[in-house]
Amino acid sequence: MSRTRDQFQKLFNNELTEEASRNFLIELYKKGETFEDIAEAAEVMREHSVKLPISEILQESAIDVVGTGGDKSGSFNISTTVSLLLASLGSVVAKHGNRSITSNSGSADALESLGVNLNLSPKKQVQMLEETNFCFIFAINHHPAMKHIMPIRHSIDHRTIFNILGPLTNPAGAKKYLLGVFSPDYITRMAKALVALKATKAFVVSSDDGMDEISLATTTQFAYVENGTISPGIIDPESFGFKLAPKEAILGGTASDNATITRNIFANASTDAQRDVVIINAGFALFTDGKARDIQEAFEMARMGIESGKAKEHLDKIAKISNQL
Repeated sequence: MSRTRDQFQKLFNNELTEEASRNFLIELYKKGETFEDIAEAAEVMREHSVKLPISEILQESAIDVVGTGGDKSGSFNISTTVSLLLASLGSVVAKHGNRSITSNSGSADALESLGVNLNLSPKKQVQMLEETNFCFIFAINHHPAMKHIMPIRHSIDHRTIFNILGPLTNPAGAKKYLLGVFSPDYITRMAKALVALKATKAFVVSSDDGMDEISLATTTQFAYVENGTISPGIIDPESFGFKLAPKEAILGGTASDNATITRNIFANASTDAQRDVVIINAGFALFTDGKARDIQEAFEMARMGIESGKAKEHLDKIAKISNQL
């Protein structure tokens, strides 16, 4: 057993003192976490999570659209909006998320403001997935060991490996990802970690203006993972026919503000930039999910999902069923 795995086992079993735990996390940060460190830590965190009782077929179908956070961009909840749009288009979206840690509104906060009931048992989450193609896996309810780890994490005045583990520890065992990271330095490491964790397909993205999403303001770097192979590249919005827009054009606010933006997008009442940043991200997610033959077709699917009212209708269905279960 590697030292990283051994230390993480002890950390999750609450077998280390606070000082030893703190020193271990600081040491990892200072040396720079390798993809092996990230994958091993994620495996241990998965082992200690409360998993969904999900069928193998549903698990193989599931995709997560998720970011590390920490980009301090102040954008509205793009990945949450993309997840809801994808579900309306037939993707099986197991969205793993939490309340806000580094922003005004985390995915849990936004979904709550959209009327979605977050506190469903694992069994009912699977029911949601089967009935609506969407479930929200509230991280706080699925990673009980974090209760004793969080105070240690908060006592350290810089980020730790836990800032990048969340997206890799989906309790539904999703095999496909559109995964955003806060720095291009972590793209290859996260892609290699996904391969080690047996992900089948993924885009790992980080924009050149510091977003853990695909940006409309500039280019976005990526690594595409497919069956163990990693291919790097750059996404230029203009080359796909999108009009560039500054980061200020996609700013969000409180959970209520962000829920309003999502509703406006689905009601064809948003700004072009708000709609387009969702379409470009949804396009890459749909392609990853195998729902489109190429990226252009994926963009068209996403656009039609919004313009037809399908996304709006499906959001209402998700909120309604989550409150009936």
